[in-house]
Amino acid sequence: MNFFRRNKKIFLIIGLLLFSAIIAWLLWMPLLGPDEKPEGLDDETWDFISTLPEAEQREILDIIGEPGWLEGLPDPDRVTDPFRPDDDSDVTEEEADLVASGGLTKTELVSQRPSFKPTMDNQGNLSFLDLRDNKFYRLDDDGNLVSLSDRQFPNTVDVTWAPNGDKAVVKNAQGNKLIYDFNTDRQVPLPDHWDDFSFSPDSNELVGKSIGTDPSNRWLITFDDSGSNAQTIENIGKNEDKVYPSWSPNNQMVAMWTRGVDFNRQDVFFVGQHGENFKSTTVEGRGFQPKWSETGEKLLYSVYSSDTDMNPNLWVVNAESDSIGEKRTNLNLATWAEKCSYVGNDDVYCAVPENLPEGAGLIPEVAENTNDNLYHINLDDGSKNMIAIPDRASNISEVMVSEDQDVLYFTDNKTGQLYSINLK
Repeated sequence: MNFFRRNKKIFLIIGLLLFSAIIAWLLWMPLLGPDEKPEGLDDETWDFISTLPEAEQREILDIIGEPGWLEGLPDPDRVTDPFRPDDDSDVTEEEADLVASGGLTKTELVSQRPSFKPTMDNQGNLSFLDLRDNKFYRLDDDGNLVSLSDRQFPNTVDVTWAPNGDKAVVKNAQGNKLIYDFNTDRQVPLPDHWDDFSFSPDSNELVGKSIGTDPSNRWLITFDDSGSNAQTIENIGKNEDKVYPSWSPNNQMVAMWTRGVDFNRQDVFFVGQHGENFKSTTVEGRGFQPKWSETGEKLLYSVYSSDTDMNPNLWVVNAESDSIGEKRTNLNLATWAEKCSYVGNDDVYCAVPENLPEGAGLIPEVAENTNDNLYHINLDDGSKNMIAIPDRASNISEVMVSEDQDVLYFTDNKTGQLYSINLK
């Protein structure tokens, strides 16, 4: 007894330490993951669980109860797509429709080459600049790529194609510009202060801006494909950012310019080759992007406003000289006109983002990672339908459709590659 009485304090300290150790073990035990796979648990489920933080491992194992409850747990690397079957099997090509019918649709890679500024000419030929070797190529009738020229165009930042696909204005990063004729191998340098071009329907003339240092020397001009015979049309002064060179397919107009009415509206004026001023029309927003129908009878355009959360919205309006401003229609699609393509006068195909952050009209860069679906609009009967969800998530830029509307081509901004979807 004397021994225990003499060492009472020591025993109290030892007891306190043991008690603290037990409490600490009880507190930490739920947070410690098991070192070995519990008996009866399948390898796939255990591989998934063991990649989680230890606290989540313990929580899941407690929920499982009987081993095998989570049988068929998807692989942690699998990407879930709401339009794909919700099982643990890989999605196969057969699960996407081979022809666009409103759902998940198979896409075909047209070319491995990074395709910059592709175009479909008025003969249905598909051409583009390959950014790997800086050469232009065309897709022939058999689906083979044919070089348009041996010439290389390094550091290209913009290409403006002629409707016939045989000529283009090529602009490089240094601001140098030239007209190149792929048939004759002729190149025509253009003045550095000329910019923002559009070819005439016959591909022999161009309209553009001549931006002199002095605002009094800034003009809307036309010139021929040899770079000569330049003619001034109208002085644009300090308003060059409000002038849109765009030669209409019916040869009536060569440009448009806008004037603000209020925060949410602008007037659009049409300019003829000889300075004719046609009737104007009003558009409901800013950020005007126009696109002519193949006949020049109608104008598709996109604008943004406070009514659309500053996101782009698609409209169409009659634009022939005698009917300008008539039948203006809100298509209620949140996308840009540059993501659309006309076939004829009434069929429009557009890439439409699945969702857009507010303000995308003001800052289009915020939509660079959105995924796009494909829509068809019939302007004659007013129908509008989603025709395809590409089976590879794509941020689509150029949309091109064959004249018989059998195939739709598009560029995926994420890869720079060219893809196709069967429409029929």
